[in-house]
Amino acid sequence: MADLAVHGGTPALRDLGEFPAWPQPDEAGEAALVEVYRSGRWGSTAGSVVADFEREFARYQDSRHGTAVVNGTLAIVAALRACGVGPGDEVIVPPYTFIATASAALFLGAVPVFADVDPQTHLLDPAAAAAAITERTRAIIPVHLAGRAADMDAFSELGRSRSITVVEDCAQAIGTRFRGRAVGSMGDVGTFSFQSSKNITAGEGGLVTTSDPALAEALYSQVNVGRTRGGGWYEHQHVGYNLRLTEFQAAVLRTQLRRHPADQVLREHRSQLLRADLDQVEGVQLAPPDPHLTSHGHHLFLLRLPELGRRGLRDAAVKALAAEGVAASPGYVPLHRNEAVLTEARAAADRLGQPYPEAPCPRADLVATDTIWLPHRYLSGTEEQTRAVAAAIAKVARSAAELDEVLLR
Repeated sequence: MADLAVHGGTPALRDLGEFPAWPQPDEAGEAALVEVYRSGRWGSTAGSVVADFEREFARYQDSRHGTAVVNGTLAIVAALRACGVGPGDEVIVPPYTFIATASAALFLGAVPVFADVDPQTHLLDPAAAAAAITERTRAIIPVHLAGRAADMDAFSELGRSRSITVVEDCAQAIGTRFRGRAVGSMGDVGTFSFQSSKNITAGEGGLVTTSDPALAEALYSQVNVGRTRGGGWYEHQHVGYNLRLTEFQAAVLRTQLRRHPADQVLREHRSQLLRADLDQVEGVQLAPPDPHLTSHGHHLFLLRLPELGRRGLRDAAVKALAAEGVAASPGYVPLHRNEAVLTEARAAADRLGQPYPEAPCPRADLVATDTIWLPHRYLSGTEEQTRAVAAAIAKVARSAAELDEVLLR
């Protein structure tokens, strides 16, 4: 039997040091913050740092326009509203995603409708999404989970053929490219997050990309209290939010954007090491390679432990990995099982006299029982640390009998 650390064995990562912390402060970010502070221009209406970051990030993601906002959740809200989504509309979302993907629709009085995922990739299944379309469907949100791109060939065609807005949720996919194109540039709009865990971060923040000038103007107005470019300070031509990012946040984000390519190269290398060491480990299932995925964003490293999941031992495996020195996560509880979301969605449908489309999502239920996440800091360590992570996972995956005892503790 494997000598699990949780039972007193030697931890796989003992004496290998800590993985790099995230976020990682550096001198460039500190200098950028000091420059903004000393300028006295702290808000984006007085400074130029936010505008510079919007242009640079949009270019990085192959888009013509970028609109910075206060967080990734409101990036989705702003994107949906700019695309005309409102009360009574249905928005198709995957259940295996962060709550913001669904709650953004609810904030607008729209109804999130769940469509199942592909269990091999955890991504929204285009066929399931197509089956969920009704006469009330206004938008669909494919989520590029963990840094892997959804099938944007299929979703772009679905949007065109059914006249449905496609909003790419790119919160975990900065730098991801599909068929050579950056995510956020293939749908009508793309939404990004700069929350603390993300691969580019200012603690909080978000951004919406688009190449449609009309949508870009609508987004600008939403973010700036209904103003239009060139209009007067008290000239509010629309009803809009105040979602402006600060110059401080943009200063940090600009420096992180410059270092992101090098960070991504390192994460790609470490991910390949993990895949090579885990590919033939019995009990470990990895997503198959996607020949159309030009670049993976590597926000998370996802794996499934099907046998342990069937035996109800996934959470015990997470506990055992922690003892080995790997702080893994069990991931999402699917949103179609979230009572807060369901209560709001049913209430929204009831107010409008509409039936709520209750859709079973058995594949999302399945992956929620056996999936484990590794945060991207585990893709930024040394080669020795990376191989030790793989050894820890292999040790735990092969130890179902011992994991039964972990649940009793």
